[in-house]
Amino acid sequence: MIVRDWQEADLATLHAINEASVPGVGPLTYQALDHLVRHQSAAVLVADVDGAPAGFVLCMLEGLDYASLNYKWVSQRYDRFAYIDRVAVAENRRGQRIGEALYAAAVDRFSGRRDVLLAEVNLAPPNPGSLRFHKRNGFEERGERWEIEGEKGVVYLERKLG
Repeated sequence: MIVRDWQEADLATLHAINEASVPGVGPLTYQALDHLVRHQSAAVLVADVDGAPAGFVLCMLEGLDYASLNYKWVSQRYDRFAYIDRVAVAENRRGQRIGEALYAAAVDRFSGRRDVLLAEVNLAPPNPGSLRFHKRNGFEERGERWEIEGEKGVVYLERKLG
């Protein structure tokens, strides 16, 4: 496995991986993902296994006009940050430490350039595996936001960058 920047030829596969990962990530049309990748991301890192994308992480920086409530939450609380808008791994590649490699690459990319790496994990619908993953990878809880109490909410996570 290698982790590399996205390429034009990856987009259809990244979209398929994203959609197969719902509700862990939000659903997107192909056009919406294309817009995020081209116009709002600071980095889209792809885990390449045997010459094909097996997963990706899409990161953004502060200062965007982005409608995401989660992005707005972190923007109100942090000045200089890298934000993981989404990370997704192909179903047949889960459990192979791809997420860990993608996060390590994101930390490397933004260390020294930003103060923190931020992410959120669903509390409802619950995603306990993702929460464990983030804690194993040095993230600490920093707050919660509920859209519908007990039904739809997230916890915000922070990892300090050197």
